[in-house]
Amino acid sequence: MINTLAERIRGLASLFWREVAKFGAVGGVAFVIDNGLTYYLMHGPMTDSEAKARFVGATVATVFSWIANRLWTFRHRRQANVLREFLMFVLINGIGIGISTGFTALAKYSMGVTDKNMLFAAGIVGILVATVVRFFAYRFLVFNQELDQEPEFSHDHELIEHHHAAKPVARLAEPAAEDPEVPARRE
Repeated sequence: MINTLAERIRGLASLFWREVAKFGAVGGVAFVIDNGLTYYLMHGPMTDSEAKARFVGATVATVFSWIANRLWTFRHRRQANVLREFLMFVLINGIGIGISTGFTALAKYSMGVTDKNMLFAAGIVGILVATVVRFFAYRFLVFNQELDQEPEFSHDHELIEHHHAAKPVARLAEPAAEDPEVPARRE
């Protein structure tokens, strides 16, 4: 039982780190999209609207992120109801966009920061905070279907919920002494 539990924990840890790695790769590309577009907009068409530029960059990166996470990172956890999954994703990302945009707005309006590079950096700090929130929200709220299709993870919910059913120990029946075909058991 201990070995089975240890194997299950190792399997879940392995799955978790694979998901984190894929999430990180998708996030890295989304980070480039978000910050590249935001930087361009802050220094170009939206020069006086840094928070709005951050919002636009984050929104474009969010669309990319949903597609990539759905088709790659959490492909085994996709919900059957795509509309519900998408709406949950948008809600979680709205919170994430609010966090990253909020850091930029906080720096500009509450702290009086006017340097565009410092405002850009404030948005990056906001992205880092929002990324941690997003990972756990995606994992447990958006892409939350069990991995029952994969045998090694078919009961991962039992480990997480601590509902281990005690397995009955099978006892061998003692052969009847009167049965001449069954040899008597020696102790």
